[in-house]
Amino acid sequence: MERKDIRNIAIIAHVDHGKTTLVDAMLKQSHVFRSNEKVAERVMDSGDIERERGITILSKNTSVMHDGVKINIVDTPGHADFGGEVERVLNMVDGVLLLVDAFEGPMPQTKYVLRKALEQKLKPIVVINKIDKPDARVSEVEDEVLELFMELEADDDQLDFPVIYANGRDGIAKNSMDDDSDNLEPLFKCIIENCPCPKGDADGPLQFMVTTLDYDDYVGKIAVGRIVRGRMHPNQQVVITDGESQRKAKIGRVYTYEGLKRVETDEASMGDIACIIGIPDLKIGETVADPENPEALPKINIDEPTLSMIFYVNDSPFAGQDGEFVTSRHLRDRLFREVQTNVSLRVEETDSADAFKVSGRGELHIAVLIEEMRREGYELQVGKPSVITKEINGKKCEPLEALTIDVPQEFMGTVMEKLGTRKAEMVNMVDLKGYTRLEFIIPARGLIGFRSEFLTATKGNGIMYHVFHGYAPWKGDIPGRTRGSLVAFESGTTTGYGIFNLQDRGVMFINPGEEIYLGQVIGESNRDVDIDVNPCKKKHLTNTRSSASDEALRLIPPRQMGLEKSLEWINEDELVEVTPHNIRIRKAILDKHDRKKAMRKSQQ
Repeated sequence: MERKDIRNIAIIAHVDHGKTTLVDAMLKQSHVFRSNEKVAERVMDSGDIERERGITILSKNTSVMHDGVKINIVDTPGHADFGGEVERVLNMVDGVLLLVDAFEGPMPQTKYVLRKALEQKLKPIVVINKIDKPDARVSEVEDEVLELFMELEADDDQLDFPVIYANGRDGIAKNSMDDDSDNLEPLFKCIIENCPCPKGDADGPLQFMVTTLDYDDYVGKIAVGRIVRGRMHPNQQVVITDGESQRKAKIGRVYTYEGLKRVETDEASMGDIACIIGIPDLKIGETVADPENPEALPKINIDEPTLSMIFYVNDSPFAGQDGEFVTSRHLRDRLFREVQTNVSLRVEETDSADAFKVSGRGELHIAVLIEEMRREGYELQVGKPSVITKEINGKKCEPLEALTIDVPQEFMGTVMEKLGTRKAEMVNMVDLKGYTRLEFIIPARGLIGFRSEFLTATKGNGIMYHVFHGYAPWKGDIPGRTRGSLVAFESGTTTGYGIFNLQDRGVMFINPGEEIYLGQVIGESNRDVDIDVNPCKKKHLTNTRSSASDEALRLIPPRQMGLEKSLEWINEDELVEVTPHNIRIRKAILDKHDRKKAMRKSQQ
């Protein structure tokens, strides 16, 4: 049976190619909002962190009605670190809208997500977006997309994809560049005509795959997924199965999507993207099935994490001053709760009760979790990121990343030199208008701490993206940070006089008037060794006057060390202390004599 009244489609694209803006325009033109209603831009990026960074982190569902057909739209993340979200979401849809920037063309993340979609035999529709850009190169990008499909071994049906030309910001879509259009009608028509209808047995025994978990303070856990077979209604008796074990449960309420709202319904049937509440122990990848015929759907394969960090309970001298949740029990509960909804994250307990090993897809993936936790009132400390190695055929192997860099030509030499020391291998080089695109295969280790170095080297003009490439034998040592730290040797309040006298020793991370503690890292040294300093030094008054004594002290503005910058910067013997209002860098061993003893011990 086919359901002609529904289309399920996911929007996939590289970061910043405009998919959330396009969804905004689709919602406005299908009258999800009243004409006089004031609507925020990027309505699908509902999280604070998503809005601040301009990236989608969690996939979102919405639906629009067009000519009597309900189009369920799933907005997916564009960043490689949130690939786990993409893989799950593609199980809910029959087609994908591949969005490509009219200037940048297919980028590494486009390739990564498209490969996943083609493997699942989904029907693609290509949308070339931002055609209003002055340097748009539409026909070249169209050829590049076709080459990408051929490279990914798309079948004949997938290669015969329709192309729509769009300007998502102005809400315009065209079938041809020469057409006149002032709305998205051609896009809606193309989706209805080309995206396959959901097929299945609406009267058979129930099968519902849980692909996303949400949480509501009022109703508890909400499971979102697609009904593959049968019908679902409130208070229905079901069996939860993952193919190995089974347990009985009862559905509470059933919801479907209308616009951005969840709407309660008496029945949802095959092809619907639905939400159920009332089953608190549901996990992602489980099947909600009929008790008479409990068949499990195929499991969702999620790529393994490539990077891990140790999360510690905050034990600094300032612990507990800022946050609400500070104990190991709080930290443990929060991390294990995150694993339930964030499937590409792993949390393991260590030998110490106060430390947990958290593994994820990349620095950004784990940094977003830390940022969410500090905003919720947690205090914690985090160690230096390290890559997860595997043993393949008796050899130690490490994860590699495919790195794409766009830089003006004058910075090309510097970037290649920096990447050479990090064991990167160049695989391609393309000239774009005014820019050169360089493609490398680089060990994941080589990227730790590279972003800030790269931005400095290119004076902020470079753009870099990377995506997981695979595993390869260990590439040998990669040099880390070449500068030491400036470490405070006493606690107190920093003074302008104290900082002024240290400025020739290195770059400061602190301002005058800040409270600091013994063992806190207050700057980066000019030399390759750590230096113990005292930024709390006061100017002592004397009876002697001099003409120069009262001149204003000229302080160089300190380097702002945000969360990601701090995680990239620290060495093995340092930690980042994260609290709701502060991010500090500290030595793992605070006392300098204890640090020296530990160093001597490690060298024996």
